[in-house]
Amino acid sequence: MSDPAPSTSILVLNAGSSSIKFALFDDAMSETLSGMAEAIGGASKLRIGDEIVDSTLFDHQSALQAILKALDARGVSVKSLRAVAHRVVHGGRKLTGPMRVTPEVRAEIANCTPLAPLHNPHNLAPMEALAKIAPDVPQFASFDTSFHATNPDVATRYAIPKMMETKGIRRYGFHGLSYASLVRRLPEVSGENLPSRLLAFHLGNGASLCAIHNGQSIATTMGYSPLDGLTMGTRSGGIDANAVLRLVEENGLARTKAILNHESGLLGLSGGKSDMRNLMLDPSAESAFAVEHFCYWTLRHAGSLIASLEGLDAIAFTGGIGENALGVRARILRGLEWLGVRINPDFNHRNGPRLHADSSKVSVWVIPAEEERMIAMDAAALLDAA
Repeated sequence: MSDPAPSTSILVLNAGSSSIKFALFDDAMSETLSGMAEAIGGASKLRIGDEIVDSTLFDHQSALQAILKALDARGVSVKSLRAVAHRVVHGGRKLTGPMRVTPEVRAEIANCTPLAPLHNPHNLAPMEALAKIAPDVPQFASFDTSFHATNPDVATRYAIPKMMETKGIRRYGFHGLSYASLVRRLPEVSGENLPSRLLAFHLGNGASLCAIHNGQSIATTMGYSPLDGLTMGTRSGGIDANAVLRLVEENGLARTKAILNHESGLLGLSGGKSDMRNLMLDPSAESAFAVEHFCYWTLRHAGSLIASLEGLDAIAFTGGIGENALGVRARILRGLEWLGVRINPDFNHRNGPRLHADSSKVSVWVIPAEEERMIAMDAAALLDAA
């Protein structure tokens, strides 16, 4: 049987702890097909386009096989692809930009596993599988941490001594692919040059802020791990280290990890709800408090990042909450009126893309997250440069 005809498509894989998102992009960087293998290891299903494919997905390997089989049934053979591009959560100190996947790169991603134990192994597994299935198809990796490699040392260094016991303990920052995409898209949406001092809000189940000066990250709210910073869907956000040590002493390490990562944030504050849509619809005092907590701490951190920028020219919202929760946006922007921010309520109800009134001293935008397209563009740029 002859090999399939070469394709111009780039397949992007975004593997999470219990899911694999995938998307196909043509040479014009238009998305032609997308889907997700979800609830891997549980009540799993595979969605491709508008179709649900019956699949039992025991683990990430079987999920990848199901995705490749579903693509093949639609005439897309993995061996014919121009490239496969992957999202990797943590690149550590060494992997600070998009790059072609080699055995050495895979080894370094594995070395970063202690920094992101819930993510990097799942990011790595499809690379290793595809290297065997389609060894001639080039693979590329884009890293969620790399956008923040421009942060100054004073922003990334914790005030702890340098010694073997503290090796690798520093601020890294996350959601970098979302912020990189936002920096690219904002001038296209606004029709103006990228603002010099931009405060970006990536608000979703995971949430962070980023201070962007002349297109580069100079500060962000997440630190050593995605746990730090804002109140999130199930993560606590910032918490005193001694409080964490007490939790470990009283409950053990594994239980403390579960509490802080999976049982806290909006879920813990509301008594069971982590989805902002459900919280906004619920009239209970607990849900109202959870929403206010989210907004309050987002504003507290916003003030810190505005100080790092020494002023502010523009604000941009992205992520599921940032793009859709108009009440949350209005509450946050009301808290920034001292800066001269003025919102147009009609624009906010339409979810943008422009939110600011003519009288506003700071422009405000909603920019849809396009992480998968950013990953495909990274891969295409490296292919073109080769």
